[in-house]
Amino acid sequence: MNDATDITEDFGTLYHPKSALVFYEAKGTEKSMYVEHFDMDRGGNPINAHPLSVKEANVLAKSLQTDEEKSQAFLKPKGILPTNVLHINPSNDKGMVLWYTKAQQRQLYFVDGLDISNGKAQVPAMLWIANKSSLTVFALASDRRPTEKTPLHYAPFFNIYEKGNVCMGTVSIDIKNSASVEEFIQAWEHYFFNSYFSHSLVANLTRQNIVNLWKDLVNTGKPFPKEALKKNNKILKNQLR
Repeated sequence: MNDATDITEDFGTLYHPKSALVFYEAKGTEKSMYVEHFDMDRGGNPINAHPLSVKEANVLAKSLQTDEEKSQAFLKPKGILPTNVLHINPSNDKGMVLWYTKAQQRQLYFVDGLDISNGKAQVPAMLWIANKSSLTVFALASDRRPTEKTPLHYAPFFNIYEKGNVCMGTVSIDIKNSASVEEFIQAWEHYFFNSYFSHSLVANLTRQNIVNLWKDLVNTGKPFPKEALKKNNKILKNQLR
């Protein structure tokens, strides 16, 4: 997708270099280590070299412990597990969450070339599958909680490949290692709906012309027509492999 939305308010804390450590090792059979600490000036240059103090070592140890705790917190719920979450794999390298959303009204954005107005429209119930770097979406025919045998439909949006994976274009994905499952889900839904839909990657993902479909839905308040959804001959169980 083309990302033209101002997301500066979502930026995290900006870190500046404050200090640096240099480790020295003595040669020989009985090797010993020596650590030297440098402060950093405003230009990021090391200054004021001195042996690492006990106080500085304690600050370093606390920082390392905090980072480890954040990593272990990845995809943990803030409280009771949200009822729309169907599956979680909390692996620290990528992680994966499978969840669903009911039919709802969302703000949508389209590039000028599609000749579709930006605005609010009803979208169908959806199945979402995401890890730290990629997103796959499908449409569901009802708001009922899906089971392994629930049939899947192609997601009726632009920028979607046939297998359901989403082309995020120039969108910068930044899922933090400390993200809870709620923050993870919120981030991916934000990335998807707050980026600009730009083009069709596959013909006939819907049972009617996709451009006309959204022209008829945006800013009209009409419910999403379920008859426009097209089955892809897959069930939810296929996505758990």
